[in-house]
Amino acid sequence: MIASIAFYVFAVVLLASAAAVVSSRNPVHSVLFLILAFFNAAGLFLLAGAEFLAMILVIVYVGAVAVLFLFVVMMLDVNFAELRSGYQRYLPVGATIGLILLAELAGVAWGWRMAPEAATLRFAPNPVAVHNTAALGRLIYTDYILLFQAAGLILLVAMIGAIVLTHRERKTSRHQSIRLQTERTAEETLQMVEAGIGQGVKTLGIYRPLVSEPEEEFTDETDTATVLGHGGHH
Repeated sequence: MIASIAFYVFAVVLLASAAAVVSSRNPVHSVLFLILAFFNAAGLFLLAGAEFLAMILVIVYVGAVAVLFLFVVMMLDVNFAELRSGYQRYLPVGATIGLILLAELAGVAWGWRMAPEAATLRFAPNPVAVHNTAALGRLIYTDYILLFQAAGLILLVAMIGAIVLTHRERKTSRHQSIRLQTERTAEETLQMVEAGIGQGVKTLGIYRPLVSEPEEEFTDETDTATVLGHGGHH
């Protein structure tokens, strides 16, 4: 009885927080609702007997991913008014995709039937004398290894696509050319000069500017120009 009540409480809060993630106008609030959804999903995993998944969800997703989202959203100076400016233009396309997804979910819900053994397996999902982590590893890396690799490939393609779409070439940025750096010779970059003893850099035509005394103050532009003019012959 208590497990059933806890299941419905976690499920209702999870659905409400998930809806708030996509409906909240403030992105910081959306991330906070996402953290709340992760915690409630972890509670559902605990009720199902998957302690390993619950801890992974709390430690990895809440402790790392969601906090990273929060810091990125707070640090980026994003103009959300400009992002919402094209809402009316893309509304027909978004509404069409939403209706298609809604029809697919309705079809799945209409044809869904609970398995007869689901009520007994919910409270004892692990095989006898097998740890939860070992049972999960056997399912992922033995029984469903192909599906697991396919999911990893899809995530990799999505990551590459996001990088390509968000990458912008800046014309003002300087680019490093490794080929030009490795092909240049010492004669192109260095000039060997033999300077006599006591002559210093004066033999190259390089003159040091006149350094004014600390207590000397310039009262007008004429004095400054005079000192700078004599600086080249010091």
